[in-house]
Amino acid sequence: MEFFHKVTTFPFMHTRRVWYGVSTLALITSVVLLFWHGLNLGIDFTGGVVLEFSYPKAANIENTREALSKEGYQEAHVQHFGDERSIMVRLLPHDNQDVNAVSAHVTEALKKYDPGVELRRAEVVGPQVGGELTNQGGLAVMFTFILIGIYTWFRFQWKMGVSAVVATLHDPLIILGFFAVTGITFDLSVLAAILAVIGYSLNDTVVVFDRVRENFHSMRKATPEQIMDASINQTLSRTIITSGATLLVVVVLLIEGGETLRGFSWALTIGILVGTYSSIYVAGALALDMKLSARDLMPPQEKASEVDAMP
Repeated sequence: MEFFHKVTTFPFMHTRRVWYGVSTLALITSVVLLFWHGLNLGIDFTGGVVLEFSYPKAANIENTREALSKEGYQEAHVQHFGDERSIMVRLLPHDNQDVNAVSAHVTEALKKYDPGVELRRAEVVGPQVGGELTNQGGLAVMFTFILIGIYTWFRFQWKMGVSAVVATLHDPLIILGFFAVTGITFDLSVLAAILAVIGYSLNDTVVVFDRVRENFHSMRKATPEQIMDASINQTLSRTIITSGATLLVVVVLLIEGGETLRGFSWALTIGILVGTYSSIYVAGALALDMKLSARDLMPPQEKASEVDAMP
């Protein structure tokens, strides 16, 4: 199945230096935001108490915040959860915190504004568990990049391996910057989405690099830039169809999935868009500017004889 009736001939690599600037600016902005603003870490990482309440009619978020503030919970995080009648209250961790006492106290405070409010769920995550999850999540991401580098190095060549690692590092940093600027809760589901995006982006990159390797053997008179452009254009239909179909499902989750899937859906949405971009203008462009050639992609014993024999 093809998206275009014929193979396109867009000169992607001609404007790659412009996109280097765009990516560099986006990465610097993301890093600055992460250090200056930080992430709105979910209870999975910080620990604390999560309470879910149901109202007989549409819940008033402002009244809920006011009620909690009067009871000493000034830093409570309140948001709709699933529908307009349900809310989730997230309270920061405190020493010797009893979830039953806290849930009873909060429920009593909310009933002053609406006697029909009901507590649906109460759970606590200790700060030690949150710290362990943070460390394990960081290790998961680190080992992912290491294995990606090893895989692409052995499957292709070290220049492609470096390009693929840089491209897959580029994507999660952009996602983290988005979460830093929007303040959307960053929890384990978002971390899972980032790991999925890394795999998705790598898959796009591998498809392009496979075609690059083939074209270096079949297009012997073409320049490396022409080969890279041809490879990207030849896989463009596949990229658009795959990314478009995946993005369609994720956007539906974003619209209809409710508050539970909000962070997960946003991470995947941004990741699919950025991952598709990075497989072209980061991975492909970097490999080209690292002087990738037909000689690099040939087995060692064949390099001298086959390259010298090329017309």
